[in-house]
Amino acid sequence: MAVSDHVDLETFMAGVAKRNPGQTEFIQAVHEVAQDIFEFMEDKVHYHEAQILRRMAEPDRVISFRVCWEDDNHNIRVQRGWRVQNNNAIGPYKGGIRFHPSVTESVLKFLAFEQTFKNSLTGLPMGGGKGGANFNPKGKSDAEVMRFCQSFMSELYRHIGPNTDVPAGDIGVGGREIGYMFGQYKRLTNRWEGVLTGKGQEYGGSEMRPEATGYGAVYFLQNMLKHQGMDVEGHTAVISGSGNVATHAAEKITQLGGKVLTLSDSGGFIHDPDGISQEKIDWVKHLKTVKRGRISEYVDEFSGATFHEGRPWGVAADLALPCATQNELNEGEAKSLVGNGVKGVSEGANMPTTLEGVKVFHDAKIMYGPGKAANAGGVAVSGLEMSQNSERISWNSERLGDMLTDLMEGIHGKCTEYGQQEGGYVDYVKGANIAGFKKVADAMMAFGVV
Repeated sequence: MAVSDHVDLETFMAGVAKRNPGQTEFIQAVHEVAQDIFEFMEDKVHYHEAQILRRMAEPDRVISFRVCWEDDNHNIRVQRGWRVQNNNAIGPYKGGIRFHPSVTESVLKFLAFEQTFKNSLTGLPMGGGKGGANFNPKGKSDAEVMRFCQSFMSELYRHIGPNTDVPAGDIGVGGREIGYMFGQYKRLTNRWEGVLTGKGQEYGGSEMRPEATGYGAVYFLQNMLKHQGMDVEGHTAVISGSGNVATHAAEKITQLGGKVLTLSDSGGFIHDPDGISQEKIDWVKHLKTVKRGRISEYVDEFSGATFHEGRPWGVAADLALPCATQNELNEGEAKSLVGNGVKGVSEGANMPTTLEGVKVFHDAKIMYGPGKAANAGGVAVSGLEMSQNSERISWNSERLGDMLTDLMEGIHGKCTEYGQQEGGYVDYVKGANIAGFKKVADAMMAFGVV
């Protein structure tokens, strides 16, 4: 096949859209990767002949199943569950489980596709997968959540295993939900094995796992700043979200001498010009994990702070960390950040910036760390939890913290290797996409047509 005979990006994406009608999130994720990969593959005929990107954009399998459970009022409820196993060329499928009303097959396919490249960047032997259900744990009793998790696992257990597919937590799935699912897996299989990560430390969980994604996003930001001769210290930051990732990102920014100005949830955001100190962060953690309250309650506790509807991207700051959910930062909001002098953006969430927003950052030459690189710390420590479970050992937080720091520095190095542009600007999106793609693609080439 001659290079001139290759399909172009537009034709390729038309095929993706035709095969996945109405799956806008998945199509967006594929397009974001494909536009960089097509340029990289231009003179690499073997990738084209083997249809490598076409194969990556088609999950190995999508498992869909019914989840029946009974609420506290004895009503029978029916949800839909999924597990998307995208690619296991470099290791067992690995990726979180999300419980949220917004979960659809499209969302999970996009997350599993992104996870493939993210896991590749860590250097650990993990493939890409994602799962979840359109179940909302908010407002549910512990007993209701337990019954749902047990029903969900009663189907999922057939498709996972420590050498096959190792799920973790995600939005709506924390330690409580992981515990219920692991207990049901153990009951059904009569096996204790590292089939889930994010477990409690009492039963095989790893230290540093709760902190890893948020800390890792800040470490990646720190590496970007260092590459340009700057540091986190003395800079202000706006952060979206108020869950595990956001609060730990805020914690690490504060530890490094920065000042966090905002946190948010689905109801709006709080702006604290005095800075969200460690004491205030600890209060938010308690609010969200124990009281399961709303971020608006912050202004009743701390004077000087204000609550606003919407998202925090209009607040002037040096650094921005979107840590809530996908497509939460659009073109107009990106322009607001740039207009207010933002220096760097590091994504703690998965695909939180729209394609139009990414273009704004790129055109303005803003340091922009995409989620597949910047938030890979979470899955990296999940991979280390898998290793500890396999060896029946437990590493301390100091050792894991050093390993996380080294992993994020390594990911940054891979991004700069393939993303360095003339004039000193680094296109971290291109660097992450190419570095993540190349490892998976070369493994797939070694296996032949499978």
